[in-house]
Amino acid sequence: MGLSIQQEEFGPEDYERFSRRLDESLEALRVVLARPGFGEGPTTIGAELELFLVDDRGFPLPMNQQVLARTKDPRVTLEMDRFNLEVNLRPGPLAGRPFTALRAEMEDALAEVRRAAAAEGARVAVIGILPTLREADLGKGALTAQPRYRALNNAIRQRRGKPIEVNIRGEEEALTLAWDDTTLEGANTSFQLHLRVTPADFARLYNAAQLATAPALAISANSPLCLGRKLWDETRVALFRQSVDDRGEPGEGGFQPHARVTFGHGWVREGAYELFAESVALHAPLLPVVGHESPLEHAASGRPPGLEELRLHQSTVWSWNRAVYDPKDAGHLRIELRALPAGPSVVDMVANGAFLLGLTLGLAERIDALLPALPFAHAAGNFIRASRKGLDAELLWPGESAPSPRVVPVVDLVRRLIPVAHRGLVSAGVEADEADRMMEVISRRVDTRRTGARWQRQVLTRLEAGMPRRDALAAMQERYLELTASGAPVHDWPVE
Repeated sequence: MGLSIQQEEFGPEDYERFSRRLDESLEALRVVLARPGFGEGPTTIGAELELFLVDDRGFPLPMNQQVLARTKDPRVTLEMDRFNLEVNLRPGPLAGRPFTALRAEMEDALAEVRRAAAAEGARVAVIGILPTLREADLGKGALTAQPRYRALNNAIRQRRGKPIEVNIRGEEEALTLAWDDTTLEGANTSFQLHLRVTPADFARLYNAAQLATAPALAISANSPLCLGRKLWDETRVALFRQSVDDRGEPGEGGFQPHARVTFGHGWVREGAYELFAESVALHAPLLPVVGHESPLEHAASGRPPGLEELRLHQSTVWSWNRAVYDPKDAGHLRIELRALPAGPSVVDMVANGAFLLGLTLGLAERIDALLPALPFAHAAGNFIRASRKGLDAELLWPGESAPSPRVVPVVDLVRRLIPVAHRGLVSAGVEADEADRMMEVISRRVDTRRTGARWQRQVLTRLEAGMPRRDALAAMQERYLELTASGAPVHDWPVE
């Protein structure tokens, strides 16, 4: 994330110094990436999981700092809203049995958070958007009392100059409201993966991840409800984009700058550098904190520079698949895969991650043939279609012959892609039976047509037949928490 934030207000001179440092950092990054051997090493994966804290009735409980104080586990950190926490899972090698290790790590971290939460009368909910969340749970008082979050909130409000406008339309219902702060962002929780890649492989793997994200998101959807409305299967995608939108009125000629939450602007042509340069060129700084290190001097010494300002800036540009530079381990690059939702169960999340990672690796083997057959605009459109309709989506996919792309129902596409994901994992050194178990979860989910989003919709419909929606949402969520705790994958969850 780069530098820590201790101040909340900034002047013009702060932004000028920060912009100069960003330019220096980009040049230092160019030097480092050209260095022979930089970023070489074994492929590793890591993960982050965002959580909700809820009370005994299932409503958000704004006590993240109190719960954090109850644990010494360094994996547990604060998030933007007072009812959110995040656990940062330790990275490990992709080869071998990485998903067995990831599942054990996640279960251990969740057990520790649940223990700490119980000491404060709280419970933990792992779900894309909390169904019981109310407008009264949000607002300025919900913001975590940390300078970073207040500074970010202040910067977005000042740049925007007017309330944040939320307008999300589902198949039957819609959410429209104006909001004065960024706490709506905390309504979204995700399961994010990190894949370490070499500079030489970055472009093809990043493009493959962009291609793989839509089908992986469709089969993983778990966020169909927001503030009592039935919206998209992955409402997080629309809500996150709108909740941190810093753009004010269009400028001269009607030009509107690019949103800070984005799927991207085109296929990557050369490598990671162009994504960092794009972030600097397209987005004004929000948190202009300058460190003591000179990036160019540090790079010239032969050591990996911290590039703290560039990393800080990158943390305020929320690409769904984001380039990461890390000075640790002699310096390396990662792709942060940010689109998957939290929940429903640990098994589901690990399988979702395995499918997305495997598909990224498998598609990368043929990426040079696939990209000409799918213009980037169609890949971005796939992401929105998958977010809206989940398993009911139809996606555009590269065809084997002209005309390309072809329209494919997502359930048929996922069936075709499961062997690709399996091959990608095994080729990367994952043991075959490990890959088999992960792909079996995805296959069963396709067969049963049951994602977390589908389960929530079906159970809510049944409960609403006998009670008001507010009560039905609470009852559905309580059943969800029980089934999450059971450890069963969502394809085995009953809807009766």
